[in-house]
Amino acid sequence: MPALPTVLDVARVAGVSRQTVSNVLNAPGLVKAETQERVRSAILALGYQPHASARRLRTRRASTLGVRLDETRDGISGALLDRFLHSFTKEADARGLRVLLYVSTDPEDEIAHIRRLNDGADADAFVLTSTEHGDARVAWMTENRVPFVTFGRPWGAEDLHTHPWVDVDGRAGTAAATQHFLDRGIRRIGFLGWPSPSGTGDDRRGGWEDALRGAALDPQPGLVTVAPDDVGAAESAVAAWRERGAEFDALVCASDSLALGAALALSRDRSGPSIPIVGFDNTPVSRALGFSSVEQRTDLVAEAVLELLDGRRAAEDGAPPPHRLIVPELVLRGDV
Repeated sequence: MPALPTVLDVARVAGVSRQTVSNVLNAPGLVKAETQERVRSAILALGYQPHASARRLRTRRASTLGVRLDETRDGISGALLDRFLHSFTKEADARGLRVLLYVSTDPEDEIAHIRRLNDGADADAFVLTSTEHGDARVAWMTENRVPFVTFGRPWGAEDLHTHPWVDVDGRAGTAAATQHFLDRGIRRIGFLGWPSPSGTGDDRRGGWEDALRGAALDPQPGLVTVAPDDVGAAESAVAAWRERGAEFDALVCASDSLALGAALALSRDRSGPSIPIVGFDNTPVSRALGFSSVEQRTDLVAEAVLELLDGRRAAEDGAPPPHRLIVPELVLRGDV
């Protein structure tokens, strides 16, 4: 049986020192991006597997990251976090880290789970998802000095620099969708969003407004309607909107659930030509039904979360919490 590749073999192939390989695996924030890429290419070429158990003994850390597993709701809204979890687990495994999943019923229950896992040294860092303004979990983690990163920015302006976070630039995503329609010569572009206040929803509406104003168009209130993130609610809202006389030639939506509801309502409206729709999240539903959507790039989110977790564990007290804002990708389908 051939000998398994070692860290020295990786260092030789990548043309770097053994310590650089170790940094790429354990603290990539210390290594230039091009060097990281060279080392990871060597790891893949050699089939090298980091000895995670040896590192845990050496560092006296569990090297285990805790993440809540959310309950599936309608098969649409939960798809984004499912993809993130898959990308996160895959990337963590490549770094010799383990992912521990837990479930909770509410923020207080999640804090209780995190307290038990942290006290028992079962996990040494956590990823919080579905964040909101004034999040009790964030306050507790910060007060108790438990390392964490959130997938989702804190929406209060005063909170933006209180902890490390990764988010997707939803404003850029809806702006790109709106600009695509503008480039096609369409001027009456509607927006279907969530009731305000909603940090994410208001941000996505802002992208639609930005693109229209950039084309010297007025984002009129009559071109906007809202609904909860539910297919039936969106269908009813769009049907009522059209009955009130709303006229638009394209529609940008804050989620794929809203886009599907809008598509159902418009399919029953035979008063004019078909209206192109762009959703958000690029879920399997959007792919199956063939409507365009904005892809959040959960692979890039997962990489950024892990980089910030590495930096969080290595950072000295008083260092400013870092953050990453990932630019999404507009995925076009059909005749949009």
